[in-house]
Amino acid sequence: MTESPGTTSTTSSTSTTKPANGGVCQRVKNGLKADRNGLVKSLHRCHEQLVKHRRHREEEEEEEEEEEIQGGQHHGGLYKRPFVESFEETPMLVAVLTYMGYGILTIFGYLRDFLRQWKIERCHIAREKEEQRDFVPLYQDFENFYTRNLYMRIRDNWNRPICSVPGAKMDLMERASHDYNWTFEYTGRVVHDVINLGSYNYLGFAENTGPCAESAAEVTVKYGVGVASSRQEIGNLDRHEEMEKLVAKFLGVESAMAFGMGFATNSMNIPALTGKGCLILSDELNHASLVLGARLSGSIIRVFKHNNMQSLEKLLREAIVHGQPRTHRPWKKILIVVEGIYSMEGSIVRLPEVIALKKHYRAYLYLDEAHSIGALGPRGRGVVDYFGLDPCDVDVMMGTFTKSFGAAGGYIAGKRELIEYLRSHSHSAVYATSMSPPVVEQIITSMKCIMGEDGTTIGCERVRRLAENTVYFRKRLREMGFIIYGNKDSPVVPMMLYMPAKIGAFGREMLKRNIGVVVVGFPATPIIESRARFCISASHSRELLDKVLGAICEVGDVLQLKYSRHRIQPSLVRPFDDSVYEDIDD
Repeated sequence: MTESPGTTSTTSSTSTTKPANGGVCQRVKNGLKADRNGLVKSLHRCHEQLVKHRRHREEEEEEEEEEEIQGGQHHGGLYKRPFVESFEETPMLVAVLTYMGYGILTIFGYLRDFLRQWKIERCHIAREKEEQRDFVPLYQDFENFYTRNLYMRIRDNWNRPICSVPGAKMDLMERASHDYNWTFEYTGRVVHDVINLGSYNYLGFAENTGPCAESAAEVTVKYGVGVASSRQEIGNLDRHEEMEKLVAKFLGVESAMAFGMGFATNSMNIPALTGKGCLILSDELNHASLVLGARLSGSIIRVFKHNNMQSLEKLLREAIVHGQPRTHRPWKKILIVVEGIYSMEGSIVRLPEVIALKKHYRAYLYLDEAHSIGALGPRGRGVVDYFGLDPCDVDVMMGTFTKSFGAAGGYIAGKRELIEYLRSHSHSAVYATSMSPPVVEQIITSMKCIMGEDGTTIGCERVRRLAENTVYFRKRLREMGFIIYGNKDSPVVPMMLYMPAKIGAFGREMLKRNIGVVVVGFPATPIIESRARFCISASHSRELLDKVLGAICEVGDVLQLKYSRHRIQPSLVRPFDDSVYEDIDD
């Protein structure tokens, strides 16, 4: 029963009717009509506005989910699980202020260059001698403009020396600069127990205790540290053979071979696979090692939009229809080059669609799993395991041991004929020195741990814990109001900073709170998309992540980094509640 304030009636009956908006409106039987009662009228209008607001918000969220979730129903059953990625658009005001910030820095940069030219300000950059002015210049002043005028201002956020194992926590050597980051001096002080959110130690195997460290120590005593020869001479150890067989078994392919450097695994093997008359279709955000390898191959390179299957299919169709330039002969080989996890975006390749396209157009697929191997999939077997696909559908599987395995080097895996060909044609296999025995042992021990061949469930537990930590950390950052890029299951978590001044400020403020993070800006990212990149690890406990989230929330409030238009109020570390979402206008 609903009564108007000030009435004493206790016997008046009430009736309910459903208005057009689907809510329930109580009719008042106190002698006043609802539309003439100011309080009731205002309450009724507020109720209607609230219902409309909720409906509008639900429609927006449904549209966003339809755009983000690419399930099997949208792609003919290619996906066995929802594929959720988020790339929230940069707010217009933030973009304008970011451009203004770079513009101001550029103006002051030219002013400082003018002062340096007239010897008013001291110049620290490398320059040619006066007597060599007529020679071809070694140092391009204009090309180094960004480095000397923008990068130097925040250079203290990078190249910080550590003096411990890069585990969940690490020790940093403190340094100071008295000339605005042109040079650094060590103070002799060590900052202990800095929470590590920058290392690619996804499964926590970068440690100095446990079975991996013990096995590596034993092998060091038996074999030494270096081999001092290539694999084709006298540098091929029994441990190398065992490691490569184990890698092939782990990936579910016929054969595999290992290399001493992850970067060289891409840059030196792609030229062995393609050459003149071949076409390479490369994702626009591929790693520098893939780009370098493609350029060294001499093949024609065409770039498709990041993770955009329509763009890739368009290039495939044009390649089939038109063939090679001028002659229009068919391409000798078409190679699609993608990554499992893109380390700057936190996105996961749409592998089921890529495989469908490469089968339809009879192309080859080169998959770089540097960040995804060990970090994705219920068994830690990478992006192929994550989507539940057949490894044989990927022609060339590449990965590194530097991240999830806590070691060094890389591998190429696939059919036996492919591996035998690379053993004699790859420059990295013929000329490079063999992998160090303790590094090989680290790989063998950690991989057996993940596979469960060590007789324990430690590896499976680490894979599961990494997945849980990733989902939890991403969810909490979104709840706080930060713009987070990438897939919900990616352990690489980019948080957008945008403005150039906030790049250095965020890194310094986090270090003050004993947290080490990686900040990234132009030219590694687009000019208005500077970001902090967190790398989640299985070695991070929930208490440790909560402490980090609290610090990020605090710094985010200080620096005003909560740009997301879907924000939770108040932005505190607390359980998730759908009812407190609100839309924020630009």
